[in-house]
Amino acid sequence: MITVAGCSDSGPVLTPLEQAQASLAAGQGLAAEVTLKDILASGTDATEVAAYIGEAELQQGEVAEARQWLGEGAFSEETRGHGFHMLARLEMQVGNLPAAGAAFDQALKFKPDSAELWVDIGRLRYRGGEQSQAVDASVYAVELDPENPEALRFRAQLVRDAEGMREAIPWFERALERNPDNADLLLDYAATLGELGRARDMLSVIREVAKIAPENKRIYFLQSVLAARAGNYDLAGLLLLRSSREDQEKPAALLLSGIIDLENGNYASAAQTLERLAARQPDNRRVRQLLARALSLGQNDRELIYRYGEKAASPSASPYLRHLVARSHEALEDREEAGRLFDLAARPRGDRLVAVPSSAELGVAEARGAVDGAAALALIRARMTAGQAGGARAVAEQLLSRFSGSADTLALAGDANLAAGNYGRAARLYFDAGAIRKPWLVTRKQIKALEAAGQSDAALAILARYFVGDPGNTEAAVMLAREAYRGNDFGSAAIFADHALINGGSRDPVLHAMRAEIAMQLGDDELGLAMARRGYDLQPMSNVTTTVLANVLREAGGFEPQVQVIERKISRLPR
Repeated sequence: MITVAGCSDSGPVLTPLEQAQASLAAGQGLAAEVTLKDILASGTDATEVAAYIGEAELQQGEVAEARQWLGEGAFSEETRGHGFHMLARLEMQVGNLPAAGAAFDQALKFKPDSAELWVDIGRLRYRGGEQSQAVDASVYAVELDPENPEALRFRAQLVRDAEGMREAIPWFERALERNPDNADLLLDYAATLGELGRARDMLSVIREVAKIAPENKRIYFLQSVLAARAGNYDLAGLLLLRSSREDQEKPAALLLSGIIDLENGNYASAAQTLERLAARQPDNRRVRQLLARALSLGQNDRELIYRYGEKAASPSASPYLRHLVARSHEALEDREEAGRLFDLAARPRGDRLVAVPSSAELGVAEARGAVDGAAALALIRARMTAGQAGGARAVAEQLLSRFSGSADTLALAGDANLAAGNYGRAARLYFDAGAIRKPWLVTRKQIKALEAAGQSDAALAILARYFVGDPGNTEAAVMLAREAYRGNDFGSAAIFADHALINGGSRDPVLHAMRAEIAMQLGDDELGLAMARRGYDLQPMSNVTTTVLANVLREAGGFEPQVQVIERKISRLPR
């Protein structure tokens, strides 16, 4: 019997503390807390388990309870490093970054070679604006422990920011091989799959999380995203309500909530939610346009004009925003202003970059100086919009010398150098910013800088590489279609244009016009006519869509009377 028992496949029996640690490693805070409280009740000194109970409370989002166990620093000698580590996490969670730094310094005295500690130090650096140093910390954490799932997860997140969704997938999968039951890791992986358009795979991962950690409410947020993408907005709204309050207050959730209300006809609620988000992200063009749409559909014409009337007349305004504001002027019987904006909306839009207006007038910004990041941003933008590109560049370079590891500061310095005509320097700064975090806008500006510097091939390579990492980006697909068309590669142009039409470009009249021209080049007259007519229907006062329709009708043959009528119209359209 002893021999048989020795040959058993059962693993070693874990002590209660080891069971709790295994639950914490799997992200199962509630299970860990139950085990740890049992250990405490058995007579174990509180200092032996305080660090772990604090961690369990943090995993459940119970900040006040976590502070009761961590705040005094009453840890045993063996758990002191872990205890200060958890205290640092707590301070980060409540936004007290200096206190978090102090706690990390204490933790480093006891476990300087901990990969997970360096992951959290990297997260602190990232939030504090030392983002290139955060990347260094993530690399060091993986070097310390190449098998550590938290180190791999953090590296995956930073790779996703800098190199795109597709490049991050192998990192997530490598981390999951080491820790397949970690709910947070699985949910990050699911979200990345969703951004790549792999909805079935995303749903499969979410269902796995529901089995492992059914109490994790982030499941409902991700399911809400899936439902909204499938067009089931009623279900999306119900699922979003079941997510945690913390998740519901995140920008992505506010955006989703606004879209759900818009699609369900709750325009006042949508406007209220999007207004909160616009206050937090005033430069977010997508939020601006959704809020304008909510106000328009809710017939809040005076509010729409008050908010966006001046913006609609600016060079950077989108045709869609101009169209909405024009409609509001029309509804208020201001036909002269409505006509002016309708004409502006119909004109071909250039692809040049326009400086974002400052939050302060130039005189006010100059008086404040560059005392902090926000004041420096206002001063740089004010100088750029006033045509003082050299002065803007000087402030940006000074700011960069203070915050050289910040992606935002690098990108801002790139903007100032681009405005000043230092295209090579601007491209290098955008590259450095993108090595930390590469949102589409930074990539787009890097492309413009390279083109201005005469490096068109390098610009196209960067565009293609970005699209591979973020295939859902409509603007990138449109730009690739345009470049392929210019190079007479009509087959590739058709693929990119169709991808853009499917992924958010279905109401872009110029995109339909371009697709019509591509179809005619490929000998598909029927598709060319359909696309040209669709583009014209979307924007009948556009010189571009009207001209393309006339050209396609003439090339198809048999439509000469219609062509003559359209050409007479073209002669009266704004150019």
